[in-house]
Amino acid sequence: MTDIDLIAPSDVMQRTAQRAKALRLEQNITQQELADKIGIAVGTVKRFEKTGEVQFNHLLRIALVLGRLDDFKTLFAPEDIPTSLYDFKVEKVRQRARKK
Repeated sequence: MTDIDLIAPSDVMQRTAQRAKALRLEQNITQQELADKIGIAVGTVKRFEKTGEVQFNHLLRIALVLGRLDDFKTLFAPEDIPTSLYDFKVEKVRQRARKK
């Protein structure tokens, strides 16, 4: 990864919020309706759309209402897909971090 590929987490949050807002408006859902469907305060929706800050479980609920929950299936998915079973190596999965 080069320096050009770097993006700040705050930028990711902001862009995600902007896309969610655009989807909400495209589906003609008000902030109040979204909040009611999710079971959160409308202020939480407003803060999310303005700053990108929201609890992860609320983000998942927003994605569910907007029909985009499947987008999270690839989050943190392994990138290496073996072309053959002979290439497939079972690696031991770490259970905890090492002490520093």
